[in-house]
Amino acid sequence: MTTALVVLSCAMLHAQTSAFLGFDRNEYPGDANLKTLHQMFSYTGYWLNNPPGATSNSWAGHRAAVESAGFGFLVLFNGRLYAQLKTVANATRLGKSDVRAAAAAARREGFPRATIIFLDQEQGGRMLPEQKAYIYAWVDGVTAAGFRAGIYCSGIPATDDGNVVTAEDIHKSAGTRSIAYWAINDGCPPAPGCTFPQHPPSPAQSGVPFAEVWQFAQSPQRKDVAGRCTNYGHDGNCYPPGTGAAQGLHIDVNTATSADPSHGRTH
Repeated sequence: MTTALVVLSCAMLHAQTSAFLGFDRNEYPGDANLKTLHQMFSYTGYWLNNPPGATSNSWAGHRAAVESAGFGFLVLFNGRLYAQLKTVANATRLGKSDVRAAAAAARREGFPRATIIFLDQEQGGRMLPEQKAYIYAWVDGVTAAGFRAGIYCSGIPATDDGNVVTAEDIHKSAGTRSIAYWAINDGCPPAPGCTFPQHPPSPAQSGVPFAEVWQFAQSPQRKDVAGRCTNYGHDGNCYPPGTGAAQGLHIDVNTATSADPSHGRTH
């Protein structure tokens, strides 16, 4: 093999194995904290609607400030719980109406066409017919609206449901749909705990080989799943280096194949 080919092969290997560290949280961290956070993280989650359990969305209107601080994006839309879906027909209607809300919010915030919008699927295990009807109606609608579809979902085998992994269940029945997967697996191993490695692990190490993003630490620490994980704060939250409970900057930690996983930057 020539020297040129060796260099090219090494460069290709590096490109395939490079991963980038990012964070997400339900509350906007504040403009004043963006510079500090960008010293550690390449991208941040960005909610288009109210995060789970919230009655408002504090991220709204801050996209320009986040991009100016140097961040890429994980654009998120909070999806529906099973109890809200009721029937397949109703689930399909809700999926279509939520697409309209997500697309309108993405445009209002200034995200470009083809930005990946991740649907937050909080419930895990095998997806029931109503859940799949909702998810795929949403995926199809996002694509038709000129964006790209992603889904945030469990990458952990559901021990009470035949060890079904939600990401794999959705992937297998998605047909020809193009979906980006953001897997959550905060159990140690494979998760490294509340850590901030200089060379982050590949999202494929989450246990979901096709994942483009892996959330490996959550705040607060889930004792039932992540009880063996280390480096969480005394209050059970994960804090970036140089911060603590007094500042309230608890975060979830992610690794991704891109420094802008949603491709949401405009510059």
